[in-house]
Amino acid sequence: MQTYIIRNISVVNEGSTAVRDVLISNGRIEKIAPQISISGQYTEINGEGKHLLPGVIDDQVHFREPGLTHKANIYTESRAAVAGGTTSFMEMPNTVPAALTQELLEDKYKIGEHHSLANYSFFMGVSNDNADEVLKTNEKKDRICGVKIFMGSSTGNMLVDNYVTLERIFGGSEVLIATHCEDENIIKTNLEKYKQEVGPENLTAAYHPLIRNEEGCFESSLVAIQFAKKHNSRLHILHISTEKELQLFSNMLPLAEKRITAEVCVHHLYFTADDYARYGNLIKCNPAIKAAHNKHALWQGLLDDRLDIIATDHAPHTWEEKQQPYLQAPSGVPLVQHSLLMMLEHVSKGNITLEKVVEKMSHAPAICFQIKERGYLREGYFADCVIVDLQQATMVEKSNLHYKCGWSPLEEHTFPAAVTHTFVSGHLAYENGVFNESEKGQRLVFNR
Repeated sequence: MQTYIIRNISVVNEGSTAVRDVLISNGRIEKIAPQISISGQYTEINGEGKHLLPGVIDDQVHFREPGLTHKANIYTESRAAVAGGTTSFMEMPNTVPAALTQELLEDKYKIGEHHSLANYSFFMGVSNDNADEVLKTNEKKDRICGVKIFMGSSTGNMLVDNYVTLERIFGGSEVLIATHCEDENIIKTNLEKYKQEVGPENLTAAYHPLIRNEEGCFESSLVAIQFAKKHNSRLHILHISTEKELQLFSNMLPLAEKRITAEVCVHHLYFTADDYARYGNLIKCNPAIKAAHNKHALWQGLLDDRLDIIATDHAPHTWEEKQQPYLQAPSGVPLVQHSLLMMLEHVSKGNITLEKVVEKMSHAPAICFQIKERGYLREGYFADCVIVDLQQATMVEKSNLHYKCGWSPLEEHTFPAAVTHTFVSGHLAYENGVFNESEKGQRLVFNR
């Protein structure tokens, strides 16, 4: 594997920024120092004026393989991830077939091994009737990121509303339990209400946050937390979208000591319900993007550490699928190529520091999931790192999208930063728009 020295770059890591040289060798960060001299062959990269960040770890993506590959696949979406500075991902189980058995789960790992340009892990899926299979995950907890419970509607047989099943999973799982929390009964009641009021044919994406409302999120998150507290389970609630839910989370303990953690997604920090007028179904997602006061509260919760991680819930659909009427159009937004750029835009606006972005997108996922030797720029750790130029703009155009679906709600937007280089386990996988696909990503390993 090639050896690299990155010279005179601002290294952003563990709450501080300092100009350093960084030596990458044999897939690892070998040395970080004010100046590095070595003999032998190496490639030198001039980092002057740029910043080196740990690679983003996205703990929630939907890459659609197997079974939904007309929308996306592990190769195309991991490629988009790498182009955007995401070096590791954790993918959700609601594919076709859903990852509801250990055999089907391992099939996804085989796809990742052969096709993913980024490091990868896959969640074990939970249904109302596969608790025995789910608990087998305990036997390989050092090689599986967690189990995923949809406590709201989802693709396939994955809505879990059987309290006996929930008791067994929360009581028996030795791995992290990640939940999608929306109350199905509240959603159904709201949907029927608005169908009656305006007629099904008149429903648009603007009704989405009213149907999948704040109450539905809060009630479901509360149930998950009650189960976790009863059993002292390790619970991570995904994509918090409401002000009301924030009262359920604490910043009284360091992240490594928390048993209940929470995530916010980039689109809930970026858009509000007012944006449905412009984007319509293109930003239809679950949980819904809601009224502006929720966005403001989420920012506060992120900055004061009630919200622990920033992720994407990257969930692509074809353009044609999104052009259907509201009730038929699927929920989900492609985001993984631009999540870091979205947050760097917030840095430029003074909404968050660069060090805090690194904490929430790299360090915190590594702590939360106990990922081995990743998430930091440390000597001896895997060289998952990203060079960004905060002086170079990036315009989102169809010509530079790497998603298989070929569209983004961010098209024609210009970000005030650029991702210039992405290293995955020491391999320079992306450099100024050019991919090197000669090496694949690695399966994540966990310290459990």
